[in-house]
Parts: sequence; structure tokens; C-alpha cells
Amino acid sequence: MPPPAFTTHSQINGEGGMPKPACSDMECPDQQKPGVPSLPQVHRSIAVPQGSSRSANARRMLAFAGPGYLVAVGYMDPGNWATSIAGGSQFGYSLLTVIFVSNLMAMLFQAAAVRLGLASGRDLAQACREQFPPRINLMLWFFCEIAIVACNLAEVLGMAIGLNLLFGLPLIVGVCITVVDVMLILALQSRGFRALEAVVIGLVALIGICFGAQLMWLHPPLATMLSGFIPRSEIVTNPEILYLAVGIVGATVMPHNLYLHSAIVQTREHSTTPEGTRQAIRFATIDSTVALGLALFVNAAILVVAAGAFNRPGTPPVTELSDAYHLLSPVLGVGIASAVFGTALLASGLSSSVTGTLAGQIVMEGFLQIRLSPAMRALLTRLIAIVPAVIATAWYGSEGASALLVFSQVVLSMQLPFAIVPLLMFTTRRNALGALTFGRPMAILLWTCAIVVVSLNLWMLQRLLWA
Repeated sequence: MPPPAFTTHSQINGEGGMPKPACSDMECPDQQKPGVPSLPQVHRSIAVPQGSSRSANARRMLAFAGPGYLVAVGYMDPGNWATSIAGGSQFGYSLLTVIFVSNLMAMLFQAAAVRLGLASGRDLAQACREQFPPRINLMLWFFCEIAIVACNLAEVLGMAIGLNLLFGLPLIVGVCITVVDVMLILALQSRGFRALEAVVIGLVALIGICFGAQLMWLHPPLATMLSGFIPRSEIVTNPEILYLAVGIVGATVMPHNLYLHSAIVQTREHSTTPEGTRQAIRFATIDSTVALGLALFVNAAILVVAAGAFNRPGTPPVTELSDAYHLLSPVLGVGIASAVFGTALLASGLSSSVTGTLAGQIVMEGFLQIRLSPAMRALLTRLIAIVPAVIATAWYGSEGASALLVFSQVVLSMQLPFAIVPLLMFTTRRNALGALTFGRPMAILLWTCAIVVVSLNLWMLQRLLWA
């Protein structure tokens, strides 16, 4: 397969890479045309201040703040809670190293998604459609849809459990309510993308505050907690730990977030000169890294709370969110601890529902050029996810729901290579993005991370098949 080549912003201005084709839209083949952007109603809708003063640079950086937090909610969705609580209660702090490494890899991959979106003017789905044969695109779209459905399954179950814990609603009723919850938030798009970002940032802040309070009440032993960041061989030699470790990777580095991020960074109306594009990439990468740093704190806090509260001699491990909710207040000795836990869970499910729906819209438009309204896309994805959720909750109750949550994250992890490999093909080869391509050291680091993810998935598949 020949290396992909795009017409980037830099190339339009005469710098590096392949030149812009000198032909009309009628004469140029389809793969040469950028086409209609995903989420066209918000594309380049947010103005970026100009100027060279220090205050102008600060305002410009603030203008780029937002997309990273929409991506970050996917790294702290209910699926993360299930895997982190199960890992912390069973194996203490030992899986903190997996969370830490997973978040670092996530920061790198999201930086690559930012670069692709801003340098080429295409999201990952559009780039794949332009550069790969139809059969490859159909396969990539299919696996990405599986990942989105698995993510929606985690969000549906997480919100249903949260509604059950806080308000006593039956799980099945909570599952059905989630059909309409995301519609209310997506209605904010009519007020502009900034309004949607503000709501999601507020929900992310609420989750962070809730877990900051949990850590204050827990007072975990610092030395023991820090030892969890030291890698241990048992993570790959013990099948039970490995299963949860791969689930954590799947819950952290989410494939649909790569498609989402490469599209929503294009909501900023930045300068398309070479310097303007470089600056946009720098500011958007800072936004992403800071937001994912908050996601790292939340993910680590979930596992630390589970390890400190539930991993105790003589007590069975806690693997269900409902059990964690009911035990948290008695263990911590704080009456509102359980309510705070449930509130954060509900905020997590609601915020990640919004971004999952946006990602589904971007993937369908990019790969298939089928444009559905956000409401229709949300309804379609939710209905597909609700079927297994209803079956699991009706047949097995909360125990089945929690097991399905962990399994959904393993499914997500299995889909990662199908998003990561194309992304790195587009961002690490100079004749794809020209002068805006990653340098050799970063390219080596990115491909090393990709090999780690693929190896973990192959190891996991072998364990599951031969267990």
C-alpha cells in the first residue's frame, strides 16, 4: 500500500509535502477533495483571537481550551469505574502503573489526532476513506462502530446503576431513561459548540471534586500508594490481573476518541498559515494534555479509593458498583460518601454519552458519508446498546451489569489497533503531512506504544481462547 498523501494547510501555502492539485472539483478525483467536514454546523465556528501580545496569546490559548475535555470524559466513563474498582479491590494498588502508562499513551495518541485534524483539515474517518480501499474502510468502520456500541453500553449501564443507587429506580427503568438523556444535552448545540463544551467541562469538574473529597476522607498511605506505580511482572503472568489490565487499557485509550478529537479540534477558526497551524496544534495539544491529566487523576483516584477501602484482609473483593456505593460510607465513616460516589457516577455517564454520540456521528459521516441528525444518531446507537443492557440487568441483575461493564472495556481494547495504526500512518510519514509530520523520535515513541497495545491485545486473546 503506498503511503498516504494529503493536501495540508502548509502545502497550500507552499511548504513541504505534495502540492495542491491544479484542477477543478469536477476534474479532481474524489480522493483529492477534502469534502464536507464532519459536524459542519460547528466547523470553524469559534473565533480565535489574533495579535502578538502576551494577552493575545493567553486569549488564543483559552480559545483552544475545550475539545480536550470532551475527549477526557471518555477516559473517565463508567467502564473505567468498573475496571478500576475491580482491580483496586482485588489487587490493591498494583494496577496503578497500568493506569499511569495507559494515560501517557492516551496523551500521545490524542496529540496525534490533534495533529491530523489541524494539519490536514480532515478527521481520522475522512482520512481513512480518502486513502484506503473501500473494503478496508468498511472493515475499519465496522470495528469502530463495535467500539462505540461497547462504549455506549458502558454508559447506559453506568447511568442506570447511578439512577438506581441515588433514586432507587429499577435498573431496567434506568436503562430506558438513558434513551432520552443525551438528547437534552445535544440540544445545547443549537446554542453553539462552546455551550456544549461548558456543560461537559462542568460535569468533568464535578467528577474531579467528588473524587478529591473521597481521597481526603480515605487518607491512603502515601508510600504504599506510590509503590503501585512500580511495574510488576505479575500483571502479565497472572491471567486475572492481565484481564483487568487490558480492560483498563481499553477503558483508557478509547478508539472512538481518536476519531472524535481529530474532528472537534476543527471547530476553531485559526489561521491556516504554516505558523498559524503550528500554533493551533501546540495550543490544542496543551488543552488535550491538561484535560487528560485530570482524567489520570480521576482514574487513579477510583482505583486508590477501591484499594484503600475494599482491599482488606479477610474481606471479599468488591467488583460491583452497587456494592462499592453501599460500603463506601460505612468504610470511610462519612455519611455522604456514597451519595458523592453516585453523583460522580451519574455525571460520568451523562458526559461520556454526549461525546460517544458525537463520535458516532463523525465516524458515520467520515466513512460512509451518511449524515444523520445528532438526535437520530444518538437514538440509533443507544437502542443497539440497550438490548444487551436490558437482557443482562433483567436476567442477572446488578452482578450481570457489572460483569458486562468490564467485558465492554475488553472489547474496546480489542478495537484499538484498528484506529491507532491508520492514525500513525497518517501522522508519522512525511509525505502525508509534509513539514507538520511528527519527527523521528516522536514517531518511534508512538509506534512503540502501538506495538505495546497490539501485543497486549494478542496476549489477551490467546488467554481467553486457551483458558
